[in-house]
Amino acid sequence: MMRKEVWILLIIAVLVALFLSPFASPFPDGLERVAEDKGFLEQAEGKEVIHSPIPDYVFPGITNEGVATAVAGIVGTLITLAVAYGIAVLIKGGVAPKQEARKGQETG
Repeated sequence: MMRKEVWILLIIAVLVALFLSPFASPFPDGLERVAEDKGFLEQAEGKEVIHSPIPDYVFPGITNEGVATAVAGIVGTLITLAVAYGIAVLIKGGVAPKQEARKGQETG
């Protein structure tokens, strides 16, 4: 069971994604900016190695750009937290062995 602090942090992360994502900079960042400045951005268009389910930080199918960005932020935050939680469970050795160890301690 997750502790109260984890739930509070999860709620804060979702609220930040919800309310601050629409204010993200519309300008290109990192490699996209370099590719644009050097003039080779067009060569990469349509040749993505991995297609993003949420391209350009805007959730597809939502016409209002601010809402689409907020939803993309929330979905991205939840996916990131789920992956991090899954990695933590794998590193700890899974949930089942931990529960079995507790049962053994209680009966022993």
